[in-house]
This record gives sequence, structure tokens and C-alpha cells, in this order.
Amino acid sequence: MAGVIAAGGRETAVAGAEMLRRGGNAVDAAVAAAFVSFIAEIGVVHLGGSGIAQLYDARNGRSVVYDFFSDMPGKGGTPPERLDFERVTIDFGPTTQDFYLGRASVAVPGNIVGLCRMAADYGRLPLATLLEPAMRLAREGVILDEFQANTCALLAPLYTHTTEMRQIFAPNGHIVQPGERLFIPHLAETLAELAAEGEQFARNGRLAQAIVHDQQKNGGLLTPQDLLEYQVRQLSAIRIPYREFEVLLPPPSSAGGVLIAFSLKLLSHFDIATYPHGSARHLQLLYEIMAATTRARLYWDRWSEEMPVAEAVGRFLSDEFVTQFFIEIEKAIHRGRPGTAHPEQATHPDTSHLSVIDGDGLAVSLTTTAGESAGYVVPKTGYIPNNMLGEADLHPSGFHTRPAGQRIPTMMTPTVVLKDGRIRLVVGSGGSIRIRSAILQVLSNLLDFRMRLNEAVNTARVHLEDGVLQCEAGYDAAAVAELERMGYGVNRWDRRSIYFGGAHSVSWADDGRLVAAGDNRRGGAVASV
Repeated sequence: MAGVIAAGGRETAVAGAEMLRRGGNAVDAAVAAAFVSFIAEIGVVHLGGSGIAQLYDARNGRSVVYDFFSDMPGKGGTPPERLDFERVTIDFGPTTQDFYLGRASVAVPGNIVGLCRMAADYGRLPLATLLEPAMRLAREGVILDEFQANTCALLAPLYTHTTEMRQIFAPNGHIVQPGERLFIPHLAETLAELAAEGEQFARNGRLAQAIVHDQQKNGGLLTPQDLLEYQVRQLSAIRIPYREFEVLLPPPSSAGGVLIAFSLKLLSHFDIATYPHGSARHLQLLYEIMAATTRARLYWDRWSEEMPVAEAVGRFLSDEFVTQFFIEIEKAIHRGRPGTAHPEQATHPDTSHLSVIDGDGLAVSLTTTAGESAGYVVPKTGYIPNNMLGEADLHPSGFHTRPAGQRIPTMMTPTVVLKDGRIRLVVGSGGSIRIRSAILQVLSNLLDFRMRLNEAVNTARVHLEDGVLQCEAGYDAAAVAELERMGYGVNRWDRRSIYFGGAHSVSWADDGRLVAAGDNRRGGAVASV
């Protein structure tokens, strides 16, 4: 087999498989699939966003993390007198949430530069070939599936904010419906120019010039210097032993990698495989692990600002620090009273993930996001920018307070798991702070409970929020009731939901087969060659 891919939509997975079929490797597949996702999964991701990828090559044991998340803008510029920064309220049903959009919500984007750099460093096929599937969709339009169309409807106040956005998302006077074709004017020409010019097109070419001109004219903060000097970081993974496996996680700017590593170190103290899956005892332990991680995050947030990254990571993951929380968990379980959970602010889960393994043993785990989008289109480009500066959870000290050039932290956590140097699992997820709980449970389901990959990904999940364990439909009602009688706050969901993430995963099974599993909460799709 030449390889397998799992992604957030059929068109995305098919594009990756096409590159494998044409002789490309896992990086070629991931890059081509990502560019297609910016059209086919337009409800959750856009070209103007950012991402993080992890690559692992089983032939030489090398791992590298490509961090192309967003920087704060404003290098060499003077803030305008009036910022284009407008609040929009989204109704999620049980609650509402405010987001900010406009030119001043746009952080320095990394998707184009990061994906082009990965392709140049590790791919086999030319960029023009990798962009062919996306260019086809841009020319012909894409028929939106139910998940993507429903997400667009949910975010209608953002996706109908300007005339140009309405031309894309509501061309017939109503928000695009499942089965209708969505077309983005000018995007095909933009992608064709990108194929010819490469990453410089987004640094100082026509696209960069159009972005900056629009920003300067309309109250934005992005400058030519921001785009020209943006750096894709190549970093070493955080490597954590877990049982007989080794888990490779991205370092900061991914806060998620550090926090999942902490959770795994806690979980390794317990023989969780002896707990019946989904039992009250199992749910109690998950609650306490998640609660302890929220308490520990207070230290991480402070240390990551006060000391060098390597020192902060080392201190946070030290046995001495982790053991303190293990003792707290044991006490909470022994006395039968839930431990304290610190609240975490979350945004809507507008993120997408894809995972690839090729037949030569090269793996890619790639997560991208654009926030909810900035609510406008850069004129005559089809380019929809991000709104990373308009998400409160990314800016706990207030909007526009970080210095220009500083990388914004993210919860995205593309992950690779090894066994004896061989790839066992490639996983990641969308879903804001639920990324951590989704990945943790998929890891435990596969590595501890020895589930098959599709079961590990699509089994019901839980997530701790504000001291209440959110229990997705599918958990045993008696176990949840027993946990509640023990004094734990629970909220029973009557359905599956994107709230619990989208952990599209691929695996090298113990029998040597390459397998893939799409998360059915988020329109997951798989393809193999």
C-alpha cells in the first residue's frame, strides 16, 4: 500500500490520495489535502489561517515539528487612529459567544508559507502539482456536505458580514445549504499564481501586496514587514514515554502539547486498562486527570511567560512537579469528592486536522485553523483572512496587548506515537480546549484499551468544563448516574457533537496494515492507495 489519509472531508482525503497515487509521499499528500480543505472545509478553515504539523520518518527516526502558527502584527508600522475591530455574537443554542472580526482581528498568517516550506523541504512533487486539486475545486466550485454547510449557517453573522462574503456564502439570498455549490471568485487565479511563484507570493508578491493595501486602507495592523519577515519554525518534538510507547508532541507555540504530555504522565501512574471502559471508575479518573491538568495550567501559563521555553517545559513536566498532582488525584479518589477544576475559556472549534502515513514510513500530522475568519475577503483574491486577534482565549491579558512579532500560543497538538521506533498512531484534533481531551482519550483507547482504530476514534468521549463532566451520547447511563451520586457534576448529551473534537487518525496496526479512521463528529473521511 502506498499510504493512507484521514481528514475532515471527502474532497480533502481524495486530494491526498491522488498525490500518493502520483508518486508523492506523505508530505505531498498532506500539503495537497490542506489546500483543498481551505475550500472543501470552508466552514472551519481558510487559506488565510495558520497551523502546526509534525513529521516523523521511520527510516531514520527523525521527527520535526513545523510551527507556522500566527504572529502578532505591527512590525515597522504605526497603529491606525481607528481599528476595524467589530464584535459579533454567535448563538450556539445553549449559550452565546462573542467574537471580533475586521482588519484589526487579523494576525500574521502562516498557512501558505508553512505548507510551501514543508513541500520544498520534504516533498517529491512540484508545488504546481500539489495545488492542482485545489485549483480544480476553485474553478468548479465545491458542493458542501451537511457538516460544512451547517457550520456556515452557525457562523452566518460572520459569513454574511460584507457584500463579498455574502457573494460566497449566501449568493441566493440565504446561507449556503447542504448539497449546494459554493464558489469563491478569484481564488483559482490566486492559487495559479501561488503555484508559479511559491511562498514569495504570500510574502511580497501580488497577494501580499493586496493584503497589506487592504489593511492599511481599512484600519488593520498587518505590515509588509510582518509578511516578509515571518518565520516558519522547525522544532524538536516533546518525547514522552507512555507504557511501552513513545508519544511525540509539539512544543510551544503549542500549549496543547505540553498539557497533553502532563496528562499522560499523570495517567501513566494508573493501570487504567483494568478499569472497565466507560465505567464510573473510569469516568472518575478521567475527570480527575483533566481537573488536575486545568490546575497545573495556571503554573504553565505563568512559567511560559517568565522563563525560557525549554526551562519552562522541563520544570512543568518534571517528575517532582507531576507527582504533586498525582497525590492530589489519589486523595480525591480515596475520599470520593471531586478535585477542583480551574475554568478555561474556549472558542468555537473552527479547526481541522488530517493525518497521513505513506508506505515508506513517513508520517504527517497536520492541524490548521483560521479562527472563525475576519468576516471579509481581500479584494480580487478570494483570500479570507483569519481573526486570531479576535479570540479572547488567545489573549487573556486583553486584545492587541502582545508585542509585534510574538507568536500567539495555540492548543493545536498534532501527535505521533511510536512503538519500538515504528509508527503506531498519527492523531490530532480540532476543537479549541477540547483538542486535549479528544487526543488523550483516543490515545488511551488505542494504547490502553487496545481498541481498533475506528472504535478508538469514534467511541463516546467526555470533556471537563467548569467543573462539569460533559458526557457525549453513548456512555452507559448507569455509570454516569453512579458518578453523579459520588458528587461529580455531569451533563448528559443526547447526541454526538463537534464539541468533542475531530480526531482524524491513521495507524500502523500491530499486524502491519495501514489503517485510517475519520472522526464521524466532523465529517471525517479516509482514503488509501
